[in-house]
Amino acid sequence: MSDSLDHPLLLQIGLLARRAGEAIMTVYREDFDVEVKEDHSPLTAADLAAQKVIAAGLAQLDTVLPVVSEEASHSPWEQRQTWTRYWLVDPLDGTREFIKRNGEFTVNIALIEQGEPVMGVVLAPVTGELFVAARGRGTWWQVQDGAEWERIFTRELANPPVAAGSRSHGGMAETTMRRLLGEDYHLQPLGSSLKFCLLARGAADVYLRRGPTSEWDTAAAQCVLEEAGGAVLDLTGQPLRYNRGESLINPEFLAVGDTGIDWASRMREAGLP
Repeated sequence: MSDSLDHPLLLQIGLLARRAGEAIMTVYREDFDVEVKEDHSPLTAADLAAQKVIAAGLAQLDTVLPVVSEEASHSPWEQRQTWTRYWLVDPLDGTREFIKRNGEFTVNIALIEQGEPVMGVVLAPVTGELFVAARGRGTWWQVQDGAEWERIFTRELANPPVAAGSRSHGGMAETTMRRLLGEDYHLQPLGSSLKFCLLARGAADVYLRRGPTSEWDTAAAQCVLEEAGGAVLDLTGQPLRYNRGESLINPEFLAVGDTGIDWASRMREAGLP
């Protein structure tokens, strides 16, 4: 494993995420309107501006691959099921946090191969934090644009454990969390895919998500967490996978930092799924 970040494509995608972040921040600093999509989720000019930047950047790579993105029309399953590699993108993950102006939103870009996220980039535009990972290359954190890259790792389950929880969505059943982690755990609310990144840099231990998420919400951050030493598991204990069928909705899942724990057994004991 290299002690420096030497992966041209990963660095290129990181720069692309930063450009998308700049487009988002241009809207963030001004007054903006909010639309409501058919699925009742919010949409702003920032989502569309970031989508435009990312789509153009991916189209200029040496190898052009299909793209699945929250803010673009999706290819039918008959076509997607033939794909072995493609980009999976959420131009602005955490639009509700963007609207609240609390800074807890991200740009997510993932490369999927055979259903697995093998490259992931997560940018927090407000702080400038950038998390990047590639299969077999580890996870790296740049605290702000131009800063040195730092290799990061998950931690062993802390005592007391810290559970990352959603800022704007429910799903943190207290009884279930006590069964998973014991009585003395701390809850750290946070928006968007930053919850995965909190685990990846050893600042939290688990993130349980009950309720629906879309594949573009999790893929990039899953790679970030896995390469840092963690895992994202469905409620039977199997790794979360992508392009599974016509639906782009994930099963409920548990993201963990310490993979030395038998989480499948803990989930069964906690009454999951």
